[in-house]
Amino acid sequence: MVVAPDKFKGTLTAAEAAGHIADGILRVLPDADVRRLPVADGGDGTVDAAVAAGFRRVRTRVAGPTGHAVDASFAVRGTTAVVELAEASGLVLLPAGKPAPLTASSYGVGQLIAEAVRVGARRIVLGLGGSACTDGGAGMVQALGGRLLDAHGVELPPGGAALRSLDRVDAADLLRRYADPVSGTEIVIASDVDNPLLGPKGAAAVYGPQKGADPDDVRVLETGLARWAEVVRRDLPGPAPVRPVADVPGAGAAGGVGFGALAFLGATLRPGIELLLELLGFDTVLSGAALVVTGEGRLDPQTLHGKAPAGVAAAATRAGVPVVAVCGRLELTPTQLQTAGIVRAYALEDLASGGPGSGGNALAEAGRYAEEAGALLAKELTAVVHKEAAR
Repeated sequence: MVVAPDKFKGTLTAAEAAGHIADGILRVLPDADVRRLPVADGGDGTVDAAVAAGFRRVRTRVAGPTGHAVDASFAVRGTTAVVELAEASGLVLLPAGKPAPLTASSYGVGQLIAEAVRVGARRIVLGLGGSACTDGGAGMVQALGGRLLDAHGVELPPGGAALRSLDRVDAADLLRRYADPVSGTEIVIASDVDNPLLGPKGAAAVYGPQKGADPDDVRVLETGLARWAEVVRRDLPGPAPVRPVADVPGAGAAGGVGFGALAFLGATLRPGIELLLELLGFDTVLSGAALVVTGEGRLDPQTLHGKAPAGVAAAATRAGVPVVAVCGRLELTPTQLQTAGIVRAYALEDLASGGPGSGGNALAEAGRYAEEAGALLAKELTAVVHKEAAR
């Protein structure tokens, strides 16, 4: 069996969830071969998932979203590195949890990329998610050697609001070091966000409010990002693109860091869970597996749109391996589960309350009930096997 859940947000990391579910299975089936493989879709937990799959963790210190120093890490195996935006510029790193929608920066992400290159990475998987900033990746660009100057030739301060004063961009050193097709580094963005940089579905309008931006802040950020896109298109060398990068689906990911990576680093975009499963060697892990257990904190309609459990289920289904899910709360119908390739789901809140409803202590005791879910699915699997054997 392969136990491959994503995190249960706010209660269990993906590794903790995998451990508790596996413990429950082994309580009922002590001789079972159970492989724990925590997964992620490019958001927070991506580095942890890579480390669990055999990558080496590299620890460093970088600038957090408001410029304060934070401990961060990335994962390396051979010449491939996994860098997670949330490690440097995540909402969880805001001092005292106080939002800074106008001034938060992606500078630390650029520092992580630079450090990954320094230790030998030639291919970097950049996981975008959980961002505190809406700066279009400007901070990342500055950390990698780009210069963002106002009309007086002064370097811009951090944050999306400052981009309104942008006059020109000097990125020659950055492009030579990171984006040159011969000497540069391959950057692959792991993200399932398809928002463009600008407009009603863009980074500021859709995600700014989640980062503490009020309507006036959103307008300021939109103006800054629009100026950023205009100057970048004008100042970057090479032929004008057939389609402005700002309009590319995914450019608005992580407050526009997707745009910065596409425009300056020549990045490509891949669905997050698809890319991570490839890195983790999931198809090889599935070989010989009798069952896959996936899950996350909440299975809801959004799960069906590129979230980790749907990606795990799709890969397992292609390999002919049945899939069940464990979740904190279940908001999918049986038909929706079937469409996703999940034959059965176990909700912790149902186990805690004795049935669908209030949820009991599922949130406070998520580990306990995840283990109970593992035990229950093992018992049901045993019953099915015995029933088939009796025929």
